[in-house]
Amino acid sequence: MAVLHTIKAWLYENLLTEDKNDYMARVSAERSLSVGDICRSAVEWGGADINAAAMEHAVDLFHKEMAYRLCDGFSVNTGWYNASTHIKGVFSSPTEAFDPAKHTVAVEFHQGADLRKELAMVGVNILGKAESGFFIAEVLDLRTGSVNDLLTPGRNAKISGGKLKVEGDDPACGVYFVNAATGDRVKVEGADIVENQHRHILIITPALPPGTYHIEVSTQFSKNQPLKEPRTTVFDRLLTVA
Repeated sequence: MAVLHTIKAWLYENLLTEDKNDYMARVSAERSLSVGDICRSAVEWGGADINAAAMEHAVDLFHKEMAYRLCDGFSVNTGWYNASTHIKGVFSSPTEAFDPAKHTVAVEFHQGADLRKELAMVGVNILGKAESGFFIAEVLDLRTGSVNDLLTPGRNAKISGGKLKVEGDDPACGVYFVNAATGDRVKVEGADIVENQHRHILIITPALPPGTYHIEVSTQFSKNQPLKEPRTTVFDRLLTVA
């Protein structure tokens, strides 16, 4: 099938194996697009026959109705993705009732047939080995078990990656949550960094207001000697506080 799209990726050390010659590819992400951005692109380049504002309004209505139906236990198949509602958490006996303190309701999305067809037309340009190996690969919310999606204020989150250890005298060193809409930055208090390792940091998520957030890690950590200035890595996925 012809290549219609191209994405770029860097190679990073594979943390899931002991083989030091194993690498995993991570997409060199372009900027995050909003619903409005997509609608404007559809009008300008995609041949949409309605204006961007009307399209955005229709998409918002669709999402609200879809969320309503998912919360009633329906599954959704758009062709581009499938969505279904699941209950997470362990029940200790057949008679145990749902307990919000132990169990959570979550929605899972999976690519559909139409998206798989589009993905078959993607070419990948490997840019080579990332020089620093300093990156965030995954964020796990221990309260919900959510990976790269949800955050629970006041509960633990595990940030995995490479060369993440928060170290250095510069006050800029630390873990930050950056509100994607407002740009407000919330720094994790030092006492709330529970584990501080090269390959993962375990933190207590701050009392963040609802919204979407980027995670940043700034550190002077180096395997040889501390860096003169902090360097920062930003996780390329948006995380949600409901």
